[in-house]
Amino acid sequence: MTGNDKTDRKNNRLPSWLKMKLPMGHKYSRVRNLSLKHNLHTICSSGNCPNIGECWSNGTATFMILGDVCTRNCKFCGVKTGKPAPADLEEPVRLAETIRTLGLSHCVITSVDRDDLPDGGAGIWADTIRSIKKLNPLTTIEVLIPDFNGEEALVQMVIDEKPEVISHNLETVRRLTPLIRSNARYETSLKVIGIIADSQIRAKSGIMLGLGETREEVLETMDDLLDAGCEVLTIGQYLAPTAGHMPVAGYVDPLQFEEYGKTGLQKGFRFVESSPLVRSSYHAEKHAGNTENKNKSKYVNQSKFSGSGIR
Repeated sequence: MTGNDKTDRKNNRLPSWLKMKLPMGHKYSRVRNLSLKHNLHTICSSGNCPNIGECWSNGTATFMILGDVCTRNCKFCGVKTGKPAPADLEEPVRLAETIRTLGLSHCVITSVDRDDLPDGGAGIWADTIRSIKKLNPLTTIEVLIPDFNGEEALVQMVIDEKPEVISHNLETVRRLTPLIRSNARYETSLKVIGIIADSQIRAKSGIMLGLGETREEVLETMDDLLDAGCEVLTIGQYLAPTAGHMPVAGYVDPLQFEEYGKTGLQKGFRFVESSPLVRSSYHAEKHAGNTENKNKSKYVNQSKFSGSGIR
């Protein structure tokens, strides 16, 4: 691991580049109120995303379907774990109506893991995409899906609805996967990404830094993702949601993030978003479009994190 601020870690204080604005503004309230009105969940709040103030103030959010209780217990994730409620069959339509009310030109959808359901929630996923397309025919869609335990038929149910981007996060390097991910395997995630890429839909993934990984492991992970067909990569700083989660091993300097971003582009990713506060759906609307420029990246100046980021 390189570029860590060990002093800040020892004092349990965030480095200056990880400071965030408090949520406020009319658009923030509108997203929040609509989510509550339609009984919808967002990963922004359930996952304690550091960009919630910026993104909701810009009128953007990543919606989380299939409830807010996950059947897995990953050591890095702030989403609640336990026994989920039965799947809500009316949720896809409510979400589509909310997206129409917000007037979104691009939307991002994710979900908890639902290992309790025979299809892992794939049917609800398919219904959700269809409902969004029916009510919002001009809205582009990115979906951030679970691994469905690597079952190709379930991943294919999502692919068949043809969202513009399908993302599945690898989360961390191979060595650390068993330590922080519950019931998830590095190779299974690569398999899912490969299935997506083979369908000709744009495949995307994300990893976190600051868990104890080495530079060599990060570069190996990039190569593994490229071999699987991944086109878009996001890299951000891990922040422990609570004291009971996996502790931060170190804070990675923004210059190291920039170096990883440039290296990712040189290796062949189409898009790389690499900066401490980047999360899975940062600048997601750009990843959905076609571009004549194969190598396109954004390194975010920390003083300008208000951009058009989503999540």
